Amino acid sequence: MITVTRPRCRTSIMADYTLGPAVYLKIFFHAAKHPHTQVNGVLLGRKTANTVEIIDAIPLLHHWTSLSPMMEIGLDLAGKHAESLQLQLVGYYQACERLDDTALAPVGEKVASRIKEGFGDAVAFVINGEKIGTEEAALIPYIALSSSSSWRPSADPSPFTPGSKFSLSNPDLPSHAIALVRDQQLHRKFGDFDDHLEDVTIDWLRNRAAMPSDLQHVPE
Repeated sequence: MITVTRPRCRTSIMADYTLGPAVYLKIFFHAAKHPHTQVNGVLLGRKTANTVEIIDAIPLLHHWTSLSPMMEIGLDLAGKHAESLQLQLVGYYQACERLDDTALAPVGEKVASRIKEGFGDAVAFVINGEKIGTEEAALIPYIALSSSSSWRPSADPSPFTPGSKFSLSNPDLPSHAIALVRDQQLHRKFGDFDDHLEDVTIDWLRNRAAMPSDLQHVPE
C-alpha cells in the first residue's frame, strides 16, 4: 500500500490594525474640508509582530482623483517621505462624493493594490459618510482578496469595536475630531497635494498647522 502524505496547508492569519490619532484626524479633516468631492490619501506605518501600526496619513487629491500623472507624482513623494521616517506605505483611504456611497473606487483598488505589492498586509479605508458626524469610527475597512487584485469590505462585522481586528488608539478620537472641526475649524488649515500644487507653502506631507499642539510632531 502506498501512503500519500498531503502537504500541510499554510493558513494566512489576518493582521490586526491600529490607527493612531494623527491618522484619524487627518482623514477626518480631509473629508470635512471637501465634503462634496471625492478625496483620497495614503497611510504610513509599520508592522510589529502581527499588528500593523498605522501612524500617519498623507492626503493626496481632491481634484485629480483618477490615476493621473498628479496621482503618480503624489504617490512617489509620499513613498519617499515615508522612507525618510523609516515607515512604509501601508494603506489607502478615500471619501466619496455621496454620503451613502461606501464603495472603494476602481482607482482606489489600483492604488491599494500597488501599495500591497510593497506591503503584503495593506489595507484600504472608505469613509462612511453617514457616520462621520457621530461618535463612531467612520471608516469601513477593505481587504484584498488573496487570489486577485479585487478588494472587498472586511469580514469583520463590527470594525473598531472591542474584539475587532481594527481599533483606534483612543476610542474618543471620533468625538475629538468633531470638536476640533466645530470649535477650532482646524480642517480649514488642512492641505493636500492638490492644494500644494496651487500654493507651494502648504505642508501637505505633515500638515502640522492643522494638527492639535500635542500632535504637531507625530510621527517622530
